[in-house]
Amino acid sequence: MKTLDDLLTEGVEGRRVLVRADLNVPFEKEKPGVIADDGRIRAVLPTIQALVRSGAAVVVCSHLGRPKGAPDPAFTLAPVAARLGELLDSPVAFAADTVGPSARSTVDALGAGDVALLENLRFNPGETSKDEGERLEFAKQLAAFGQSYVDDAFGAVHRKHASVYDVAKLLPAYAGGLVLREVEVLRKLTGQPERPYVVVLGGSKVSDKLAVINALLPKVDKLLVGGGMCFTFLKAQGHEVGKSLLEADMIDTCGKLLDEAGDKLVLPVDVVAATEFSASAAHDVVAADAIPADRLGLDIGPDSTAAFADALNGAKTVFWNGPMGVFELAPFAAGTRGVAEAITKVDGFTVVGGGDSAAAVRALGIDEQAFGHISTGGGASLEFLEGKELPGVSALES
Repeated sequence: MKTLDDLLTEGVEGRRVLVRADLNVPFEKEKPGVIADDGRIRAVLPTIQALVRSGAAVVVCSHLGRPKGAPDPAFTLAPVAARLGELLDSPVAFAADTVGPSARSTVDALGAGDVALLENLRFNPGETSKDEGERLEFAKQLAAFGQSYVDDAFGAVHRKHASVYDVAKLLPAYAGGLVLREVEVLRKLTGQPERPYVVVLGGSKVSDKLAVINALLPKVDKLLVGGGMCFTFLKAQGHEVGKSLLEADMIDTCGKLLDEAGDKLVLPVDVVAATEFSASAAHDVVAADAIPADRLGLDIGPDSTAAFADALNGAKTVFWNGPMGVFELAPFAAGTRGVAEAITKVDGFTVVGGGDSAAAVRALGIDEQAFGHISTGGGASLEFLEGKELPGVSALES
């Protein structure tokens, strides 16, 4: 695939470049419009800055959340435009629509080195439409804003959306540095990773991770399972899990996975069990096979954290996706912190699989530079490891 470096070599001075970024940032729950984690904005800065330095007029587009194909103030990108301007130390023009009058006038006013951000792409039903004609029509309107297209939104490349797939077919298309690096890293994991190869999976649901578990089990030396998903595995072993998160329809599947995996699949031996889902709830460390019926597990316990750290010791390749507990609540963050810190000590290639894992690293103040790579796309990373074709990547390669 052609890269941003190729585009810069060809020259962009005085030309408009449409950049698909992933600015799908989280906001403070109690403070609408206040960005909780600007990691995804920072991640795309090098691409935007390189284009600005080369004299391009940069038109940035992104989605945010899951609005239903119509404008919704809760999902406006206006706060993102303001933060992007702060990080660039230069104003970012904001278009109040996607391809309408505001977008057209905003883009027309751009000069060399200027940056604009279009409103949330998912405010337009054409962005996510299953109707190829409707999607293509929206893509054509977007493509009119650029003479070249750069995709630096790895977090969206697993979606066959207008701005990800169709625009790449309409304009000379290039992979941004983020996308290029992500693909290189994931190909390393799916190729011949150096062993021992240890994968750590957490998060809420087994169903969300089932495909990647099936894909990875034959390839890894150890698969460590924490987070809410571990309780369905514990139930499959016949243990009481109390009020913990449970996918009853996945119990038989987990039982079969345990039989197939043998000692490859490692579960927690203790958990932090609380009376309710609250930072102020009474809680205790209990054995994983003795969770009280009136309690719910919200983190792996200290013995589990130590066991996971021991399994990571000596690993040469590590992939981590999903927190070990409810790290957002201080009493239930120790497991995620302990496992993350153990991964930073690995003398090998370590990859954090985006999403909540990347957010946890930043929220818990762990040095991001201590990991080999922190992905910007949790879902895209998992689908790549599952062996699925990513439409955004295939469009860049065609």
